Amino acid sequence: MVEHQESPRADTVNDPNSPKKQNEKIVPAAVVEDEAAIDGVDPVYAAKARVLNRAIQDIGMGRYQWQLFFVIGFGWAQDNLWPIVTSLILTPISNEFHPSRPPLLTLAQNIGLLAGAVFWGFGCDIFGRKWGFNLTLGVTGVFGMLAASSPNFGAAGTFVALYGFGVGGNLPVDSAIFLEFLPQSHQYLLTVLSIFWAFAQLLATLIAWPILGNLTCQQTDTDCTRSKNMGWRYFIITMGGLALVMFFIRFFVFHIYESPKYFMGKGRDEDAVKIVHEVARRNGKVSNLTIDDLRACEGFNGGVVTEQRHDATAAIKRKMEKLSAKHVKALFATRRLAFSTSLIMVVWAFIGLAFPLYNAFIPYTLATKGAQFGDSSTYITYRNACIIAVLGVPGAMLGGVLVEVKWIGRKGTLCLSTLLTGIFIYGSTTAKNSNTLLAWDCLYSFFSNVMYAVLYAYTPEIFPTKDRGTGNALTATANRVFGIMAPIIAMFANLETSAPVYTSGALFLAAGAIVLILPYESRGKASL
Repeated sequence: MVEHQESPRADTVNDPNSPKKQNEKIVPAAVVEDEAAIDGVDPVYAAKARVLNRAIQDIGMGRYQWQLFFVIGFGWAQDNLWPIVTSLILTPISNEFHPSRPPLLTLAQNIGLLAGAVFWGFGCDIFGRKWGFNLTLGVTGVFGMLAASSPNFGAAGTFVALYGFGVGGNLPVDSAIFLEFLPQSHQYLLTVLSIFWAFAQLLATLIAWPILGNLTCQQTDTDCTRSKNMGWRYFIITMGGLALVMFFIRFFVFHIYESPKYFMGKGRDEDAVKIVHEVARRNGKVSNLTIDDLRACEGFNGGVVTEQRHDATAAIKRKMEKLSAKHVKALFATRRLAFSTSLIMVVWAFIGLAFPLYNAFIPYTLATKGAQFGDSSTYITYRNACIIAVLGVPGAMLGGVLVEVKWIGRKGTLCLSTLLTGIFIYGSTTAKNSNTLLAWDCLYSFFSNVMYAVLYAYTPEIFPTKDRGTGNALTATANRVFGIMAPIIAMFANLETSAPVYTSGALFLAAGAIVLILPYESRGKASL
């Protein structure tokens, strides 16, 4: 059980002469080098962010951050696990309920993912990171388990959309809060988190293999009843239970602190300093940060300090300001920042369409192609899906290594892995038997996991903290909006042909080319 410790005393936090203070002072923001410079960021905010970066760097990577790494990994895992769950249960649900348009199940999921990305992503810049961090897994687990009770295809689609709402909030919130507690020397861990993403796919397919492989109607069955097709229900109950276990650990075992940069961005400098001291205490260290270090940064804006009114009218006004579009406008404040924000949204959008257009229908494709090749048993289908998932784990690990290589960095790794993902998708169209198709899909799985490992790390790094949740929400929204188009295309383009595959490959190639012209390389720089 992780202990819940009390906040440090206010006089210790604010008093520069506290006996707990070290001899040296926090290095002034003006002389901090090698920090991420993002156009359009308020100079006072940027100066304070650098002070907090230095304070977190001085504390170092300790007990709190490693515990946070573990529980943040739950969110990464759930983000990949549930779309995989939906793709794995699509065939047995279709065999049982005989819907006229099976891809509607994937459409329902993507609508839920979009709603979740918008609500939790934008919301975390308004009401903070903690609520979204704790609740997303609970929402996912509850509606995931309820989906097993679905009496028809419509009910199944409804529950899939509802658990998608919880899943959609994981990465926008989790990536923001993790990055804001990481020292610059360990920002590569945001990429390494994708190991959880890859393991989730492997875990889902390992569990699906015996359950769905043995308790599911065969693709050639003409009489598929509920009693013969209970596998997908047992499977989704298992996955929902796993999500609830993760929720329990996050909510009752691990004590999460609100981001100090979130507090600083809201003008609550005292709270930001208290959180830094609490993290230091959890790590067995003492921080040198004082409130005066942050107040000194106000000189970067002419030294003007305005008093904040505390009457009811002013309080209401501040609440209304939270609901304004200022976080969105801040991400388009200058030409270069607007160019960067727009391009990364396009990259996410293209991948958002390309990935589910191919990946969400892999089990379905394996089954239908297997029927053509003469080996369409459900056991072989889910066995092959498991083999494909295994290749994702080393892919995520390779991504974590390549992003720190000087001559390739984030952008180079992202560009190459995205291009190779598209190339290997095209290769799958040449398969003449199931084994060849499996080989192409394994290569696709490997490089797509490299791609996602980098993309999930690079994206939050190029947004300033005060607008990071909104930036993550914009990219996630673009991703989910285009993701909604994938099942629509699948409904009108025969999945038994290569048309959806060609479309998916072309989008990956286009996204890889766009990465080359992104203006920021975040390797070796602390995030603002």
